[in-house]
Amino acid sequence: MSEVLEAPSAIGFEENENQKMISQMIKDFGEKEIRPNMMEWDETQEFPVDLFHKLGELGLMGVLVPQEYGGSGFGYHEYVTAIVELSKIDSSIGLSMAAHNSLCTGHIMMFGNEAQKSKYIPKLATGEWIGAWGLTEPNTGSDAGNMKTVAVKDGDHYVLNGAKNFITHGISGNVAVVIARTGEIGDSHGMTAFVVERGTPGFAGGRKENKLGMRASETAEMIFDNCKVHKDQILGEVGEGFIQSMKILDGGRISIAALSLGIAQGAYEAALQYSQEREQFNQPISKFQGIAFKLADMATKIEAAKLLIMQASELKNQGKSINKESAMAKYYASEIAVEAANDAVQIFGGYGFTKDYPVEKFYRDVKLCTIGEGTSEIQKLVISRAILK
Repeated sequence: MSEVLEAPSAIGFEENENQKMISQMIKDFGEKEIRPNMMEWDETQEFPVDLFHKLGELGLMGVLVPQEYGGSGFGYHEYVTAIVELSKIDSSIGLSMAAHNSLCTGHIMMFGNEAQKSKYIPKLATGEWIGAWGLTEPNTGSDAGNMKTVAVKDGDHYVLNGAKNFITHGISGNVAVVIARTGEIGDSHGMTAFVVERGTPGFAGGRKENKLGMRASETAEMIFDNCKVHKDQILGEVGEGFIQSMKILDGGRISIAALSLGIAQGAYEAALQYSQEREQFNQPISKFQGIAFKLADMATKIEAAKLLIMQASELKNQGKSINKESAMAKYYASEIAVEAANDAVQIFGGYGFTKDYPVEKFYRDVKLCTIGEGTSEIQKLVISRAILK
């Protein structure tokens, strides 16, 4: 494979030794455990739970979790590297790993008390348990403040009723962080976050979505029917659930930006290699300006997306606000990833339309990146509000 595939590190953002180790570890693991099975998982929409237990053994299910809770204790640069490398192989696996880390585990880690963290984080960080996170509902996607799932106080308990949809690991998750309304509709301080374990009476997985892409990452409903949860399962204070969620999504945007970058790089590398091997008119198609310029555009936009992600990650590591920066990274990376996957299919021509080559799957998977954890339109809303303050 050409040396051009290895993009240079941006000045001031060189890969550290941990990132290099993670990158090589995932490449080796992916070739052995993921690539041989990924198309079968894709065709059957199988969520490979056992694979995630193995990822836990590698420390990838608790990348950001301190070592005292069983995690790897790394920062956001290492976390981004892990998502990118997984997503270059199979973005479904990258998506599930990212959702587990940044949403469920991240929410408990950031807002849980010591008892809650000690109880749940070690199981999540080691991959013994899979985590889910429930904010979205059938009629409230971007408009999460109007959620219909309610939690009504009943002595020392709360009774949850309602449904969440488009939930990663909605059926297979061992534990879920669920946001439910405890106050008035539309009140940003009228929602509360609960930790609900699988097996709790009244908590069940619902319909599994039949998706265009990311088919090995389980997306399903979570249903609550008179589900009784003790007040000790509240994360933070009553009424803080929505505010907490917005902070969690700031970090989650870095996850989806990294997922997008992985897909873009995977599509670019496949297209670059193919263009140098495929001959037409007695020369490699990379010699034709129409193809070479597509590759130049892809490489440039990938590098720009990488810098935006690195900036957001660095600010996150420093504990600074990343509201605008993470939205910019997620917005730009997801949009250019769609372009990169589209151009890669075009470079492959008819072969790009078949499942024998990797770009067909990248093309299907990538669209979710402009939708999940806040659509591109919502990112522009976040960015515009930040710059117009």
